[in-house]
Amino acid sequence: MEMLTGTTRRSCFRALVLGLAVVAPAFALSACSPGEEPEAVSTPSSVVLQPGRPGEDAETIAPEDYEGPPAQAPFSKADADFLSDMILHHGQAIEMSVLVPERSDSEQLKKFASRIDVVQDSEIDLMSSWLEENEYPVPLTAEGGDGSGPRAPEHEHDAEDMPGMLTDAEMASLEKASGAEFDRLYLEGMIKHHEGALTMCEEVAGSGSEERVLELATNIAADQMAEIDRMSNMLAEL
Repeated sequence: MEMLTGTTRRSCFRALVLGLAVVAPAFALSACSPGEEPEAVSTPSSVVLQPGRPGEDAETIAPEDYEGPPAQAPFSKADADFLSDMILHHGQAIEMSVLVPERSDSEQLKKFASRIDVVQDSEIDLMSSWLEENEYPVPLTAEGGDGSGPRAPEHEHDAEDMPGMLTDAEMASLEKASGAEFDRLYLEGMIKHHEGALTMCEEVAGSGSEERVLELATNIAADQMAEIDRMSNMLAEL
């Protein structure tokens, strides 16, 4: 995939968030809260536009053929792959962020990195619980994960091949740096890292099926897009 830069890339990311925000609620509309009885489906008096599943077009339905909103799709391998990969992806972001307090002189960057540590750690816990709930293994980098399980997802790439992941050499350079040089490497690396996460969110929007996974991808994309803007401003101020 050709890498975009500057304004064009930011426009694509905003379009991604808007697209994900449309997909996820479509699943939420068809789900019931625990203990709730599903409402009876009323027959419309005129033709309706029934939304399709992710990747499918909406279709016009005659009143007598309307069967209500589509049923919630089951947890799929695409959902599990996204969660497993994002756990590993978040893990590296945390590894980068725990270096900040000792290597940076910027209070602004320290607060920013602390937020990444807290938010992404909580998301790792959430994603790990969903994998366990659906009998998929939790990656080794997640707390408590042992990499074993009856239905281990078959990944097509290693952690270092995921979009935005820093190489061993880039991580080594970050660990050796300090002061303004560290700040620059951290911000450049984390912007790259976040852009990779947006690519992963875009991919699951087209292949995932589970309501909670799509909603999480929407939230991650929106949050990290805002953080890219914030980091770009901090980088420009160095």
